[in-house]
Amino acid sequence: MDYFSIPSVRNQQKQDLIRKNYRKIYEHEMAHKNAAGSLAGAIVIEKNSEGMPIGGHVSIKMPKLDKLHPEKTIKQAETVFKAAMAPSDPSSQDYKVAAEAKNIEGQARNIQKKQRLDYYA
Repeated sequence: MDYFSIPSVRNQQKQDLIRKNYRKIYEHEMAHKNAAGSLAGAIVIEKNSEGMPIGGHVSIKMPKLDKLHPEKTIKQAETVFKAAMAPSDPSSQDYKVAAEAKNIEGQARNIQKKQRLDYYA
């Protein structure tokens, strides 16, 4: 009988791996949540059928383009961008959220610029 066939050793290793995965995922999601502030929802940790943490997410409210108040949209988009990029190891989904936030921010800045030009016209 080898070392890894002893059930208690395997179970302890599995528990250690579960804790390690959970901690890594939780820290990643907490970075999003902390940076997003009031725009963030709850952290959700996803597990496989064996109870192993395999991923997570925290919902972040993406700003809607407010043509009457573009500065509000810009602030929210900047917050979402920072939240998406907050972890030290952003995922591909994090980059997609960041790009969407930058797109919305750009639209709001264009509206803001047009409003300034209209004001001085």
